[in-house]
Amino acid sequence: MTDLRTLPVPDGLEGERVDAALARLFGLSRTKAAELAAGGQVRVDGATVGKSDRVSAGSLLEVELPGAAPALEVVAEPVPGMRVVFDDDDLVVVDKPVGVAAHPSPGWTGTTVVGGLAAAGYRISTSGAAERQGVVHRLDVGTSGLMVVAKSEHAYTVLKRAFKERTVDKTYHAVVQGLPDPLRGTIDAPIGRHPGHAYKWAVTEAGKPSITHYEVLEAFRAASLVEVHLETGRTHQIRVHFSALRHPCVADLTYGADPTLAARLGLTRQWLHAVRLGFEHPSTGRPVLFESPYADDLVAALEVLSAP
Repeated sequence: MTDLRTLPVPDGLEGERVDAALARLFGLSRTKAAELAAGGQVRVDGATVGKSDRVSAGSLLEVELPGAAPALEVVAEPVPGMRVVFDDDDLVVVDKPVGVAAHPSPGWTGTTVVGGLAAAGYRISTSGAAERQGVVHRLDVGTSGLMVVAKSEHAYTVLKRAFKERTVDKTYHAVVQGLPDPLRGTIDAPIGRHPGHAYKWAVTEAGKPSITHYEVLEAFRAASLVEVHLETGRTHQIRVHFSALRHPCVADLTYGADPTLAARLGLTRQWLHAVRLGFEHPSTGRPVLFESPYADDLVAALEVLSAP
């Protein structure tokens, strides 16, 4: 008995070997994943692939898993602090609190946006993998702010295309250490898997093209508030790019932030917030724009930074 699983390859697995991607997605050993590929049980975009072939983000991955390997369960669990900003027949826009994942994933036991919407009675698109239904983009667990989730199949298709074609206005505010020079600029540097740490990303020659535009809004003695517009949407893009400039997001210890400053500001996550989200409505074609105020911990950190 086999269980056929079909899902798009997440952005975070771009360029991974097939056996490594299967291991991360389904919690398999690399050996077992290799056996599945050798047995012709893995297809990408309809073509059978081997264990050492590479996967591309957005490609359709089909895997025949042995036994009754169930899909990751979407737990309908309320998410304290998650606010619905907009809701209609096509989509729901939420203000995601810190500490909440976009959707279930292997090893994650906390709350999710998908589970929170289910608990609140929202029906979302059935497109995508079971645990990612309706999700057209994601925010890191440690990043707060705006996310849109598709409710209709039409909205899912249109919004996925809009994110892929970079027609969505994604605006973030970040507080980074020091003062970037110049005060307004573009970071154009490819991002790929960190060569020494599988859980991290880095600027690498073999990475995918990644473009970040920024402008300093306010300078403090120890840090700067910057507005960021993403032209591409790589995993950890803002965090990686500013770390590469030696101006990591404040309290982003994963990417080299000063732990002493983080403690002084009372932050346990990076100062990064998805403050605005704009796109054409998938049914009306009219532009819509949503905004989110800073989370309480971010506001408190700004107050400490701006104190005389």
